[in-house]
Amino acid sequence: MIRVCIAGAALLAAAPVFAQDTCLACHGASGTSSTPLTPSLGGQPAFFLIAQLFLFREGRRDNAVMTEAAKGLSDAQLRTLSEAIAKLPPPAPPPGPPDPARMKRGLDIIEGRHCTSCHGRDFAGHDNVPRVASQREDYLLKTLRDYRSGARIGYGNAVMPETLAGLDDAQLADIAHFLAHIRN
Repeated sequence: MIRVCIAGAALLAAAPVFAQDTCLACHGASGTSSTPLTPSLGGQPAFFLIAQLFLFREGRRDNAVMTEAAKGLSDAQLRTLSEAIAKLPPPAPPPGPPDPARMKRGLDIIEGRHCTSCHGRDFAGHDNVPRVASQREDYLLKTLRDYRSGARIGYGNAVMPETLAGLDDAQLADIAHFLAHIRN
């Protein structure tokens, strides 16, 4: 799968019309990823997508595949690609029932940390804030760990590291479980 993404990187720079197909090779044909540790992009706000692509293009996010894919894109191409991907439907929660105890613990942590003040009551995100509802649980957990450790940057502020400070891995896992299983 990584080879498909790398091979498609040249297409992104040379022919933006193919960019959506190239992105979806890794992120899922309908914008819903089935690839471990790879986020679903459907339903993400266009501004959030363009900001992330910009960070990859400029080498400010640490992902060799995405940096390579984005490095040749112009600002106009970033905008066109982001707008197209944002129109894809949001992902559905994973099949099967969630663990009720983990859902309760995750919700308690989220409410205590006021996560809805940025991500919204439905966790659909807006503007430069990502949709986290029904995102892949493995990707959410990795992202939460990366923000907590400072390995992933925000937009020049420390909101996420501060929000996650003091939480252990079990608590992050409960947050990820809750968010992955939200139905909206």
